[in-house]
Amino acid sequence: MDLTVWARDLARSLLAEPLPRRWAHSQGVAARARSLVGILGDDAELLWAAAMLHDIGYTPSLATTGFHPLDGARYLRDRSAADERLVRLVANHSYALLEAEERGLREELEGEFPILDHAELVDALVYCDMTTTPDGTLTTVGARLAEILTRYDRDSIVGRFIRRADEDLRAAVHRVEARLILAER
Repeated sequence: MDLTVWARDLARSLLAEPLPRRWAHSQGVAARARSLVGILGDDAELLWAAAMLHDIGYTPSLATTGFHPLDGARYLRDRSAADERLVRLVANHSYALLEAEERGLREELEGEFPILDHAELVDALVYCDMTTTPDGTLTTVGARLAEILTRYDRDSIVGRFIRRADEDLRAAVHRVEARLILAER
């Protein structure tokens, strides 16, 4: 089965009914991934699948640790036999390692799912996630980070994580934007 069809069907089955807004976000992130085909080449399909699946760990039936990147990656590894690169992208999307540290789960995440040694692909997933609203529409990285901070208390785990990761998230988005500009020339 085609990777994109499989990823879409799996994400829909896990998110559409219990978490329709998360499903809309995932579809928007995947649509954003389509815009990067020109700079990703052979990795475009993998990015699209990771974009579609990056938030499946929020699904109530999968949420065992309460940390969606880890829960989603474990599901993909253990119950879906997904490609290792896909699993590692989901596990580490949008600087998840920093949030894992806030949650006391850094060693687990790093041990089970080391960050993929492909910076352009990792940045591309950050770009897609951080330029898509919770409803699946396009936004800027600044607006997205501000929106996240309106949903979470500044001193909550997510609030602390976003403030810590802010510079890294913005830098990843800007690197992708620079690659897109170069590709247009």
